[in-house]
This record gives sequence, C-alpha cells and structure tokens, in this order.
Amino acid sequence: MARIVMVLSVFFLFNNTSYGQYSSKEIYEEAFLKISLLLQTKDPTCFKKAVFITENVYLNNSITYDEFEDEIQTLVNLAWLRVKNNRHLQYKMEDSLNLIKNLAIFNVISDTTRLSSIMGKDLIVYPCRYNFQDPQGDKDWTSTFVISLLTTNEGNCRSLPYLYKILADELGATCWLSFAPYHIYIKNRCKQTGWYNTELSSGQFPVDAWITASGYISMDAIRSGIYMDTLSNKQALANCMLDLAKGYERKTHNYTDSFIVRCCDLVLKYHPNNINAIVYKAEVLKKVYQISKNSGAELAVSLYPSMETLYLKAMDLGYKEMPERMYQEWIQSLSDQKEKYSDKNHIRNSHL
Repeated sequence: MARIVMVLSVFFLFNNTSYGQYSSKEIYEEAFLKISLLLQTKDPTCFKKAVFITENVYLNNSITYDEFEDEIQTLVNLAWLRVKNNRHLQYKMEDSLNLIKNLAIFNVISDTTRLSSIMGKDLIVYPCRYNFQDPQGDKDWTSTFVISLLTTNEGNCRSLPYLYKILADELGATCWLSFAPYHIYIKNRCKQTGWYNTELSSGQFPVDAWITASGYISMDAIRSGIYMDTLSNKQALANCMLDLAKGYERKTHNYTDSFIVRCCDLVLKYHPNNINAIVYKAEVLKKVYQISKNSGAELAVSLYPSMETLYLKAMDLGYKEMPERMYQEWIQSLSDQKEKYSDKNHIRNSHL
C-alpha cells in the first residue's frame, strides 16, 4: 500500500503544476483496445481488470496490476473471514450463501474490522467513508478511483459500488450495478424479501422511495430502464469505457479526435440505453459543433442532427438534468432520515 500511496502523491503533485501533459493518445488507444478485448471474453475478473486499466492509464500506467491485486485480495480475505463468522445466521433459503457473502462484503466496506495478529497486536481495518468534499472528482479526478479508495478509505458513488462489485466477483456472489442521476448504487436480490438496494455512501439499505426522492427520476425513466434497473456484467464492463473517456477528456481536453465519441459508441453497443453515455456523447458533439462553427461550417452542419438526436433520445427516455446541489442534498437525506428510508425487511433478514 505504501507504494501506491507514494505514486498517487507524486502524481497529484506534478499533475497540478505546469510540467506538461502526462498522457498520450497512444496509451489511451492501448487501454481502449484492452477493454474492447475484455468485452469479448467471459473472464469473471474482467470488470476488475477494466477498472484498473481505466484508472492506471490516467496515472500514466505507474502502478502494477499485482500491486492493485494485492490490495483487493486483502479485502477478499477479510470478506471470507466474515462469511465464516456469519454462518450462524438462521436464514435457510437456498440462496443463503449468496446473502451471507453480500453481507460480508457490505460489512468489510462499511464496518471496522479487528483482527488479532500473531504478535498479539490487533490489526484494525477501518470502514470506507464517502468523500463529500469532491464527490464527482471535479477537483481531483483520482478521488473517484478504486485505487484511491484502497489507500485513503474515501470514495464516491463510482469507487464504492465498483469495489463492492469487484469483491462480489471475487467471492462468486451476485449483485448488480444500478444508475440514478449522477449516481451508481448496488442492487441485490434475496429469495425471502426480494430486491433490495445497497447504498455504500451511507452504509444503508434504502427503499426505492429514497431513490425516487431525488425528484429527478420520472416514471418514464424507470420504464425505459435508464435508472433503477440492473446492469448486466457486460454492461457494467462497457461502462468502464465511459470512465476511460472522461479521464481522457481531463488529460487532453481533446474533443475533436473522435476518441471520446468512440468510447461512448462502444458503451452504447452493449448498453443502448446507457443514459450517461447518451448525454455525454451529446455534450461532446455540442463542444465539437461549437468549435467547428468557427473553423468549418460544413462540419458543424453535419454534426447538428446527431447531437439533436441524442438530446431528443435522452428526453424521450425520461432524462432530466439534476443540479449538483440537489444531488448533495439527496445523498445526505439518507443519513438524516435513516428511519424513513431504510429497508427494515432486509435489515431484519440480515440478522436472522
């Protein structure tokens, strides 16, 4: 872990000076190719590998996969210990092991873990915290990384559910990523109580009413599946291509070389209603349109229909833009009104 902390510290120091560009089109094209190939395989660790690729390329490939894997495996081992300790639960449905595994992952991320070492000293692993200071990575894009979460114990609505899914894949547990405006959370299913939500930003199991309480999820958005639906493993993996594009944007501020658009297109190939890819592609085309108006009117004319089609599709699917202030208040509401929004059926089930 010390090595990763050092790399992140050095990167942050130099990335906030005028030492020049730390990335190149070539290494991002290589990352694009790697994730494209992962999308064609059935490797159960694909999602973990894709997350690492998208983050490490932004860090100029300065961290080895083995270093990342070591940090993940530490948490996997802690989760397995939790699984063994939770065997006393009286839940007897056929999916009991899956419930126990998911509960173990949730506890590893949300609770303090104490282990007695051979030397007689306790090893303490502290719970992850939500980064309220920079939840969208506006100040520092690396604050959205699983790599940063592993070293700082601070994460956001990308890194926390991503880490949860990575651990679930490692343990052979089922869970699904799901979208809300500006947000990703975990959906689970239990035979006794049905579907339930797992929210890592607050360490709660909120009911669907909390998700819709944001005020920016319409019935059209639910029916179209852009929000509150489950992402397949392939769709979750494809979504990493969107993370790659956003890192590339922050690195290069290049909107006209088609890289970002190609990333969005690949996401939409596997997940046609990925609202984040639809809106992001439209916004990028808008930037290119505005640039081309000054340099080439013909290009601007050709771009406008595609841009307009994407915006219209987003609206048809039920998309509404959510102000960041509203997002912050919505996230905070789960902690402030825990009794109102907690899924009591699942909480009871988890203690059976």
